[in-house]
Amino acid sequence: MAPWFAISRSEVGKNGRVDLIRCFGCGGLFPKIEGPTHRYMASSTGCWATYGEVLARQYTNANYAGAGQLTIDAYAVQHPGRPSAQSIQSVALHLISLCLLLERGVELGTATEGISAAAKDKRRFAWLAPPETMGPITVANVHAARTAAEHVAIVRSWASSAWSAWAAHHVTVRDGWRSSGVACV
Repeated sequence: MAPWFAISRSEVGKNGRVDLIRCFGCGGLFPKIEGPTHRYMASSTGCWATYGEVLARQYTNANYAGAGQLTIDAYAVQHPGRPSAQSIQSVALHLISLCLLLERGVELGTATEGISAAAKDKRRFAWLAPPETMGPITVANVHAARTAAEHVAIVRSWASSAWSAWAAHHVTVRDGWRSSGVACV
């Protein structure tokens, strides 16, 4: 199977294979490559590149409609980074989104309105200690999908898995930000 992103000859191991490393964000296995990462969502470069490939697939083919927000939310909460104003807000808003979309079953537009309302007062959010494990499904599983239908199904499972990994904070997500008008109950 061909690699899913450009890998230079210098990144191929002595055995002729691409060396894999565990992403310190999600825990998945990804090629050990050189490249950029996100400035506050901590991931390996191979994981970040794989996420970019998944987003490109989704944004260039209408058959992947419905997977976009869940993909973004799942990736963000599996890569919380270190405590900073941006990472705190990112994790909080993406957890709210997962709660609204998965538990409440709201439409994407309603979830977006809820996230926008919650984002108005950034000071309300606090660092949530990340779970020890981020769930068994990662962006690598999504990338391996062979059809659009399989891709969308795996994204839903991934989002559910990522949301479940943060179970220790579900009460905070559901109830803690009611003053914004957003509650996941």
